[in-house]
Amino acid sequence: MYKENIVMQYEFGFQARPASNFVRKASKFESDIRVLMDGQAYNAKSIMGILSMGAAKGDLLTIQAIGKDAYLAVKTLIDTMCIQDV
Repeated sequence: MYKENIVMQYEFGFQARPASNFVRKASKFESDIRVLMDGQAYNAKSIMGILSMGAAKGDLLTIQAIGKDAYLAVKTLIDTMCIQDV
């Protein structure tokens, strides 16, 4: 398992376009990937899951992956979002 804490930097959080891009990237990995926010876990490969988070700019998120490509998955998703490590 690998995980990193990040701060949401998208001005309007996860709207349709950034959420779709995030899910598309996450779906390329074999690992089980979750985004955690406020004690809830959301499937990173589900557009409905990501949109239902209601993540806004400044929210603290944790991207967590379990599997053989976990490290690469987390790093790629962080790069995709252009967000900062906490």
